[in-house]
Amino acid sequence: MARNVLILGASYGSLLGTKLLMAGHNVTLVCRSKTAELINRDGTEVRIKLRDEAVHRAIFSRDLPGKLDAITPQNVDVSRYDLVGLAMQEPQYTNHTVRMLMIKIAAAKLPCLSIMNMPPLPYLKRIPALADMDLEEAYTNAQVWERFEPGLVTLCSPDPQAFRPPEEAANVLHVGLPTNFKASAFADEKHNRVLRELEADIDAVTLAGQDVPVKLKVFDSLFVPLAKWSMLLTGNYRCITPHEPQSIRDAVHGDLARSQTIYDHVDAIARRLGADPQDQVPFAKYAKAAESLLKPSSAARAVASGAPFIERVDLLVKLISHQIGAPNAEIDRTVDTVDQKLNEKIVQGGSGAQ
Repeated sequence: MARNVLILGASYGSLLGTKLLMAGHNVTLVCRSKTAELINRDGTEVRIKLRDEAVHRAIFSRDLPGKLDAITPQNVDVSRYDLVGLAMQEPQYTNHTVRMLMIKIAAAKLPCLSIMNMPPLPYLKRIPALADMDLEEAYTNAQVWERFEPGLVTLCSPDPQAFRPPEEAANVLHVGLPTNFKASAFADEKHNRVLRELEADIDAVTLAGQDVPVKLKVFDSLFVPLAKWSMLLTGNYRCITPHEPQSIRDAVHGDLARSQTIYDHVDAIARRLGADPQDQVPFAKYAKAAESLLKPSSAARAVASGAPFIERVDLLVKLISHQIGAPNAEIDRTVDTVDQKLNEKIVQGGSGAQ
């Protein structure tokens, strides 16, 4: 049976959307009106490398069995959908029309699968050690999440690396690292049946007889997506320097011993919260993947281009580390650097949101 999935965010969201369309499900991307017009006219294009192939293949939504449409936030009819994907950057949920849509989604009690780096607050409330912790400071506007039932919100680690090529139109996405989306289960088995159905359907997709990377993997553990925190604090946020941004590779490999210390500390924080070592990704595997990440992270690019707000997983991890009595000087230094760069942009009259 074809499911109808609403995805907020047409950039990174088009990767998950394309995988669902390939599996025969229907997808609506929520975006700005100009982008919606472009997608409704031309569809989307996602470029991805199949295993052992040297060149990226272009996958066009118009060639896929599922139906795609794009819409602005104020025109969404939430009654049409089985599942919502949250794929915007966290600061974008403060936009008025997006906030109004979020109120409708919460009222409709739709299950929400987040593929943001920044975990939604209701998801964190599902983790007993975090349920009563004071973490609102890390969010651009924590009130966006107040109406959501924690059990209806889950997190999917956005491990695949993808970006919009700056010279291309807004409907094109280039996948640099085609790893898997790792999702935690919902609280309700009814919603997990939908999630596991999508997992199986995506897994079965082939292209010209070949397997297509970037799967959806569902886990019972709430901690599997938190493995991304070690990567973000070791690589992505350290791309932001007092000067020009650096690549993820240089952030990680510039001082590998220091990088491992940060990575191991964030892993240890997750274990203090309840993570099993099996939920985590070994540092050596991450460091190997980072060798091919030759661009600054999206957070660093956003700061460099003048964004006044970015997702603050760095600040979230700092707040948690201090509240469990396990602060770390390197994490604190990273947060200070990010704060300083964002404040510079605000003082200069930084332009535009992410």
